[in-house]
Amino acid sequence: MSADKHSAGWYRWEGKDLLLNLRVQPRAKRDEMAESVGDHIKIRITAPPVDGKANAHLCRLLAKLFRVPIAAVELIGGAQNRLKRVRIRTPQRLPNIIAPP
Repeated sequence: MSADKHSAGWYRWEGKDLLLNLRVQPRAKRDEMAESVGDHIKIRITAPPVDGKANAHLCRLLAKLFRVPIAAVELIGGAQNRLKRVRIRTPQRLPNIIAPP
């Protein structure tokens, strides 16, 4: 698969799939997509980084933000790290900071 031309340092399109580079901040006061930091976008989540709770919470949050089923959100890298790579299959909604494919 080749990437489309619409991308930033922290996201890119592969066909209809969106790949995100995230910097996750667990134990935040609220869940939110924050500012881009270099080649990552900062995501704040309220869940603690214990027993996979933060990863599960992150996937639920991304599913809600992009209006996809949770099964359409795949953690493809960084399961034990704050820097993560995520694939979102055919997002139905995009934040303003992401250009459509």
